[in-house]
Amino acid sequence: MDVGLSTMTRWVKQLRDERQGKIPKAFPITPEQIEIRELKKKIQRIEMENDILKKATALLMSDSLNNSR
Repeated sequence: MDVGLSTMTRWVKQLRDERQGKIPKAFPITPEQIEIRELKKKIQRIEMENDILKKATALLMSDSLNNSR
């Protein structure tokens, strides 16, 4: 593949930025892209909240079992 170092570096930076949710400056963003980005953030937050609730439930259940002995 005949790709220059600066091009490859730019692509890597762009990919990292996109994975972190940063908006690429060189491309126009459509309303659908905005909605998708917001929904992905919402899903990520809900999954994190769900994980916290699972851990809290497990902790409370273990405390309950220890207190009933």
